[in-house]
Amino acid sequence: MSALGNKEIMAKNIRYYMNLHNLTQTEICQALNFKMPTFSDWVNAKTYPRIDKIEMMANYFGIEKSDLVESHKSNNRQIKGVQIPVLGRVQAGIPIDAIEEILDYEEITPEMAAKSDYFGLQIRGDSMTPRFVEGDVVIVKQQPDAECGDIVVALVNGDEATIKKLIKYENGGIALVALNPIYQPLQFTEKEIIEKPVTILGKVIELRAKF
Repeated sequence: MSALGNKEIMAKNIRYYMNLHNLTQTEICQALNFKMPTFSDWVNAKTYPRIDKIEMMANYFGIEKSDLVESHKSNNRQIKGVQIPVLGRVQAGIPIDAIEEILDYEEITPEMAAKSDYFGLQIRGDSMTPRFVEGDVVIVKQQPDAECGDIVVALVNGDEATIKKLIKYENGGIALVALNPIYQPLQFTEKEIIEKPVTILGKVIELRAKF
C-alpha cells in the first residue's frame, strides 16, 4: 500500500524532523506562514497537507519530499549531526570556508550535509524584524541564486553580506527588501548586478532563535 496520503506517516515524519531540529510548531508556522490550526492537524494526523505545503516543509528541513511522505525505519534511531560554523559576518573577497570569525557551531543532519554546503550566520541589527531579531542564527544553504520571495544572504561588493528578501523583476533587476518597513529596499538594475557586483551567497532555510 502506498504511503502517499497516509496521515499517520506524514505526522510521524513531521514530528521527527521537528524534534531533530529542536523546533516548535510556532517557529515552523512563523517561518513558513502556515496557520497554526492547520499545521497542528497535520502533526496530529487529522488531515494531510497539499503537495505545495509538503514541498515547503521539505525545503525548510533541507530534505526530499519523500522523506516526509514515506515511512522510514531510521526515524526510530539517533542520528549524529554534522557541525557547521556560525559566522559573525561575511565580507567581500573572503571565501566562506576561509572566514576565521567563528562565533559558534550549529548541527545539521547528515542528509543535509551530504546534499549541499551550509553555514550559520548571526543576525545583526533590526532590518529583518519581527521575523528575525538580533542574535538569532539562520542556517544558510550555499547557492548562487534563489527564487523570488526567498530570504537570502547577498553580498554587495565592498560591504558585508546582508540578509534580505529577494525580489526579482521581469527586466532582470532585483531588490533586496528588509522585513522591517522603516528600511528602504535596495534596488539594482541588471547592469548594476554585474558591475558592483551583487552576489547571492545562499538561501536561508532555517531560523534558530536564541532566547
